[in-house]
Amino acid sequence: MLDVLIIGAGPVGLACALEAQRKGLRTAIVEKGALVNSIIGYPTNMEFFSTPELLEIGGYPFPTAHYKPLREDALDYYQRVARSEKLDIRLHETVLKLEGEQGNFTITTSKGEIPARNVVVATGFYDLPNPLGVPGEDLPHVSHYYKEPFQHVLQHVVVIGAKNSSAKAALQLTRAGAKVTLIVRGPEISSSVKYWIRPDLVNRIAEGRITAHFNACVTAIRPDAVEVRTPDGPLTIPTDFVYALTGYHPDEALLGRLGVEPDPADDARAPLFNPATHETTRPGLFVAGTVCGGRATSRWFIENGRHHAQLIAAHLAAQVAA
Repeated sequence: MLDVLIIGAGPVGLACALEAQRKGLRTAIVEKGALVNSIIGYPTNMEFFSTPELLEIGGYPFPTAHYKPLREDALDYYQRVARSEKLDIRLHETVLKLEGEQGNFTITTSKGEIPARNVVVATGFYDLPNPLGVPGEDLPHVSHYYKEPFQHVLQHVVVIGAKNSSAKAALQLTRAGAKVTLIVRGPEISSSVKYWIRPDLVNRIAEGRITAHFNACVTAIRPDAVEVRTPDGPLTIPTDFVYALTGYHPDEALLGRLGVEPDPADDARAPLFNPATHETTRPGLFVAGTVCGGRATSRWFIENGRHHAQLIAAHLAAQVAA
């Protein structure tokens, strides 16, 4: 019987396990993919917006030669922390359901059953892209994840979206020799794009290196073209590849099966939980990290979500002591 099972082996899930284990609680992590699976999916050499000290967990210094760490720095750092703390991490094991009550939960996974007194959900959101809901979205040349630009040299690439991921992808693709068209639903590049990225993109559009269509939306994707509705009428844009970088959302189906209740007053469907302990309306079930924001995925990130681990561990340790 575990004192606590953490679902999700991202940075916040690792922090939860680390803090709980240091409190003397018998702890394990179950993860449907690889260790820090979301970071593995980030673009090659992606630069974090946070500085190293804001990504640290467990008091371990985050060594990097860069002012802001790269994806590869983070992959190395978090696996080193996990090994140093000798965390019990069960990878490539999918959680299916949660039965029982606090003190006597049974978590059914793709590999069997795990008994635990408490459960922490730290599943993030990066695994489920927001769909466009248009014909052709499932074609093989359409992706919701951007990795690197080099395969697209001399190709026509459509990038859908106007926030940080789309902006960086459009700029990298252009500089690598792709012919980029940006489809933006709103009237301009989002004001939330980082201050050192937005002017670069705006200037590349102004000089004609990137073609942008504003107040536009994709209506269909074909093997060789994208159909777009614009204020000036419909357009057909010849296309070799499409990046639909329209954001991501938590696994609401899984949260429902676990018994995480969404806040009916929150348009983002954030879970109901006690902010002092992060316990949900189901006793013994806790939430941590970006999943706490529901569909408002920018509310929490590593730099503020990592502190949830300390609140949860302190609460669970106090329960055991009592």
